[in-house]
Amino acid sequence: MQHNQLYRKVSVYLNSLTSMEDSDFTNLFTGKKSNEIVLGLDPNQVIEDDFLGAKVSWINERKLNRNTFVLKVRKADKRRILRPYLQHIHSVSDELDQIRKDLRLYINVRDDNDDGDHDDDDDKLRNGRWRSVPFTHPSTFETIAMETDLKNRVKSDLESFIKAKQYYHRLGRVWKRSFLLYGPSGTGKSSFVAAMANFLCYDVYDVDLSRVSSDSDLKMLLLQTTSKSVIVIEDLDRFLLGKSSTTALSLSGVLNFMDGILNTCCFEERVMVFTMNSKDQIDPAILRPGRIDVHIHFPLCDFSAFKTLASSCLGLKDHKLFPQVEEIFQNGASLSPAEMSELMIANRNSPSRALKTVITALQTDGDGRGSAAGRRLGDGGSRKSTDESSEHSGVLFSRDNTVKEFRKLYGLLRLKSHRNSPSFDSATAGHKDKSPSSDLASLQRDD
Repeated sequence: MQHNQLYRKVSVYLNSLTSMEDSDFTNLFTGKKSNEIVLGLDPNQVIEDDFLGAKVSWINERKLNRNTFVLKVRKADKRRILRPYLQHIHSVSDELDQIRKDLRLYINVRDDNDDGDHDDDDDKLRNGRWRSVPFTHPSTFETIAMETDLKNRVKSDLESFIKAKQYYHRLGRVWKRSFLLYGPSGTGKSSFVAAMANFLCYDVYDVDLSRVSSDSDLKMLLLQTTSKSVIVIEDLDRFLLGKSSTTALSLSGVLNFMDGILNTCCFEERVMVFTMNSKDQIDPAILRPGRIDVHIHFPLCDFSAFKTLASSCLGLKDHKLFPQVEEIFQNGASLSPAEMSELMIANRNSPSRALKTVITALQTDGDGRGSAAGRRLGDGGSRKSTDESSEHSGVLFSRDNTVKEFRKLYGLLRLKSHRNSPSFDSATAGHKDKSPSSDLASLQRDD
């Protein structure tokens, strides 16, 4: 009573062939999405394909109330191409499924939130302790305010990872990659996670540690995740340093979640991402290579990031006020990308006014932020601290040095706060031969 998955893969593959679009007749169907059109073979229709210099043909037949694809291959070609051809169909079909699939964002819930009484449709959105919603975050690497070279390095790293299954297995390592994104609030860490997920076409699992009751509970959550997913723990530093009394989750439990034996057994084809405001006070055991492969620093805006935001928010590639903005950045002032983009969005109908507002904000609220970072960079003791940190940091993708916490801007109104506690991110990462000598191979779908 099970569907033949090979039948489905062949169907997906045939629908993608250009020969389908070039045929004299084809059926049109609405796909899963409202604007998606799927091409389908008519009963007894023949479609041709080429593989390794051999011509093959597929016939869509219906036998004994079953839809059937019949593959015709010349006897002279069968031994040479049949297996490679079917493997090729598998690969192409999997790639198309990955591109077309609807991404989902999963969040974990407590056990006592599930009373076990829900319908079948709801079951489709549930996976044990996980609940999901469509993941529609629009962030991409093109919209992220980050140096082009750094973005290209991250994209290259991710592209290398998704093609490296056999390489990882040859090394005896689990096929996963882990990233640490650290920097002040509002610098785009959550948006960067969304850009990674959209780039990979991976689902996102957002782990809320405050809803995890114990170390074993965290392991159960890990078991219920799927391959081709990004698993995110945001504000990990706040949890580790806050010593929350609402959960019995221990540091050992977090470390085992990152690279324990369970991780190595059921964590294939996954990307782990952790975000922090600062890693200065974090136990080096958490940051060592193997647990964290790549460190990416998210500083406050520099002039390059400002130009990216001006292009995205205001459509400006250049402006007469740009030199003045650049000079202010050179004097050490800075704002977070979130602050700067909000000022631009609020004044998007007048780019000149938007830039003047940014200049005013940089001269007042942003004064000294960048210069403070510059002084620390020149300090011998601070540099030593940075070097010591890098010993256990794995690969470091960085643009700047960590800067002090900052006050937030709300629209055009600059509110001065006297609170001493640091702010934390709250946003959730949220490519015919008909002769008698032909052999027939039949693929049937069981109904």
